[in-house]
Amino acid sequence: MTRRRFSLIFGILFLLFGIAGFVPQLMHRMHPEFPPLALDAGAGELLALFPVNVLLSVIHILFGLCGLIASRRAWAAKVYARGVGVACIVLALAGFIPGLLNGFGLVPLYSNNIWLHGILGLIASYFGWLRRDPVPAIVTV
Repeated sequence: MTRRRFSLIFGILFLLFGIAGFVPQLMHRMHPEFPPLALDAGAGELLALFPVNVLLSVIHILFGLCGLIASRRAWAAKVYARGVGVACIVLALAGFIPGLLNGFGLVPLYSNNIWLHGILGLIASYFGWLRRDPVPAIVTV
């Protein structure tokens, strides 16, 4: 898979996940033992698995749009993969730090979001730093 294809797929997934955060039928009540959020608008558990709120859903939509745009150019896809990799790994690590696990009260970074962000960050980091796109052969006549 090329970096451009990676950016397209991640862009679509982030966009769908962000939009799903605004669909009431996919949201369940937030678990009562989770840390409180200062921004609790639209807070709930998406698919009864992933804590989200309005701000996190908007961030997912923005990451999705950036992925779709980045998929048009190889260099942009590389930058996108690196950015997503770093951002997701930082968010996964923040989920382990007591003062940051609710993103200063703005976004839920705990529960299943920790491993989800960790996995997404590792995949994106692979495409950003380790994966080399095939170089097209130059045809001479």
